[in-house]
Amino acid sequence: MRRLLLTLLLLCVPLLSAGQTTGADQASNAVWLQQQTLLKTGQTAQGSMLVQSANGPTGGAQNASSLSLNPLSGGTVSSSTLQYGVAPNVTAQAGVTQRSWVTQPRIVGTEVGATYNAGRYSLGVSVAQDQMPTTTPLPRVLPGAVTGVNGLPDFDSSMQVNARGRFAFNSNSSVLLGASMGRIRLLPGNALGLSTLDQKALSFGIDHGPISGSIIGRTIQPEPGLGLPGSFAADRRWNSIDLGVTWRLPWQGSLSFGAQNLWSSGGNSNANTPIGPAEPDQSRTPYVQYHQDL
Repeated sequence: MRRLLLTLLLLCVPLLSAGQTTGADQASNAVWLQQQTLLKTGQTAQGSMLVQSANGPTGGAQNASSLSLNPLSGGTVSSSTLQYGVAPNVTAQAGVTQRSWVTQPRIVGTEVGATYNAGRYSLGVSVAQDQMPTTTPLPRVLPGAVTGVNGLPDFDSSMQVNARGRFAFNSNSSVLLGASMGRIRLLPGNALGLSTLDQKALSFGIDHGPISGSIIGRTIQPEPGLGLPGSFAADRRWNSIDLGVTWRLPWQGSLSFGAQNLWSSGGNSNANTPIGPAEPDQSRTPYVQYHQDL
């Protein structure tokens, strides 16, 4: 009798396992379907959570942030974002971004904010911080191509407030606006002889089907009252405009092209110091980048 009961229990084990696996599959399918719905609508339902991750090359004008990296600097950028539906039309998000180079310093960024989505239009605000874990200047990969932030190789950290807006004409076309302002801190002993720079940025973008484009204007200047008396950079201002276009390909790839510093002003000389340019690098840099999602 005991052997018979033991045999029946052993026969039921695969059935119990199959039932548990089916339940797990149904749960995972429900989560997957929910995430696909969130991705298509661009709005997170109340009480729902969405996690997204992305990897790509550094640089390019498609980043509407107030910070920019030379597209010729190489390296990769990895980001993870968590979105949570607080209310029917309000989403809170938090993200972490890491820009890294082989055997070189990296930049770690964090951003926390909220977005109001009313269907055809949305508005979001956030606070972001970027910093270097080490005190080593960013690498110079190519002659004349400084792997700096906003053309500054002696970048240490920054904090900025961002605002982004989107208006959709239809399900296939939309306009995007962005603004940012904050401050950049430089490493001690930098060529500019400054410790802090104010930064501002404005962006305008168009998204139509698989093609998107953006134009970004940036300006940086010494924080008032902190410039060294008599310093050539004490009362200067550097302006630049970036332009970029991205074509999302059907096979999970994307092709980006444009120019960084398509127009710039504020530089007064090309003189270099032993550790790099005396002023932020504002050289015009055309680029073509291809990215493939695996």
